[in-house]
Amino acid sequence: MTAGATTRKVLSDAQITELLGLMTGADSVELKLTVPESHQASTVSALGIDPLQAQIRQVFFFDTPELTLSNHGVVVRARRVQAKGDDSVVKLRPVVPHELPAALRKSASFGVEVDAMPGGFVCSASMKGAPAKTDVRSTVLGGAPLRRLFSKEQRAFFASHAPEGLALDDLAILGPIFVLKVRLQPKELGRRLVGEAWLYPDGSRILELSTKCAPSEAFQVAAEARAFLAGRGIDLSGDQETKTRKALDVFAKPLRAAAAPGA
Repeated sequence: MTAGATTRKVLSDAQITELLGLMTGADSVELKLTVPESHQASTVSALGIDPLQAQIRQVFFFDTPELTLSNHGVVVRARRVQAKGDDSVVKLRPVVPHELPAALRKSASFGVEVDAMPGGFVCSASMKGAPAKTDVRSTVLGGAPLRRLFSKEQRAFFASHAPEGLALDDLAILGPIFVLKVRLQPKELGRRLVGEAWLYPDGSRILELSTKCAPSEAFQVAAEARAFLAGRGIDLSGDQETKTRKALDVFAKPLRAAAAPGA
């Protein structure tokens, strides 16, 4: 989804060429738009979103107080999902699809996706799993080893990309973030649209709208989604925020402050 016509952020020719190359090797594309807080209420109304239909999610990130993993392009996360169960992921970004090992691409738990938003994009590789020997809640509350939330494949993927000497069990718990997720099927759009409201402990929130598609149809879907949202009067020109980075910053800052000399 791109921004509105008057302030729309436009990719350069070099960026478009890079994006096309990444999509060629990706499994999917997710088009994303974050809505400014000042326009979130009107967006909810324009799309006819019913908050009582939302699925509740509780998201935990794991990193050091200095965000060592994030600064190395690694994201480690676990979630509790209402009426669905727990899951976990180890994500690496940015990546270049054709540079990834062939053995990884063959894994059913591994995927490569391009996230595209107004004025930018990033390609990521994710190793997904579901805790088999424990659950997220008891692990974070009981202080059990974090590695138990991740599969053998996930632990190997983490070890291959995390800074040397940093283990899963060394990470701090950053969270939880409460998330409300709704799925919409607007007739005019002809495809599913997802809305996620991320509620941060500092009182701020991010509302993200997204839709997934095959790489081959990304530009067509982006144009259709932009037209649909603009037709509903939704602001497409706001600055884009990253849900994950904001969550990491919100929770890591007090940990750093507590560890500072004289704290």
